[in-house]
Amino acid sequence: MPRIWKPSVTVAAIIERDGRFLLVEEETSDGIRINQPAGHLDPHESLEQAVVRETLEETAHDFTPTALVGMYMSRYTSRRTGEEVTYLRFTFCGVPGREYDQPLDEGIIRTLWMTRDEIAACPERHRSPLVLQCVDEYLSGLRAPLALLHTHASVFKEVEST
Repeated sequence: MPRIWKPSVTVAAIIERDGRFLLVEEETSDGIRINQPAGHLDPHESLEQAVVRETLEETAHDFTPTALVGMYMSRYTSRRTGEEVTYLRFTFCGVPGREYDQPLDEGIIRTLWMTRDEIAACPERHRSPLVLQCVDEYLSGLRAPLALLHTHASVFKEVEST
């Protein structure tokens, strides 16, 4: 049976405060880049749980998602390895909560609060072309209610091995 192709599912958080957006500066295989707090969907979690977890791990901030800004599919080819990956990204907006005094996730250098214009001024530093696109779509008011997302209870159950 041939291998079935599957995209890598990721989540991202658009967090705005006083006209600035919370971003992370991170080490990648292509060098130091900036990105929204983002990461992969883990087994046994909903998309909303994933974005809350990733935001806390990467920024030390609580995050409450309030809407879905968009669903994006993009293909990335590493300049270093030549490996191709297709990402299916769910980008949420919401409100930041408490900031904790804890280490940031491995590979995260620091957090940054940047304006839209500051983000637009450095496209060569973006982890993905979606970084600015998601900010612009958020600023345009693009939103979908979280009620559109459904996670069946089977996702949260451990699968018993035989």
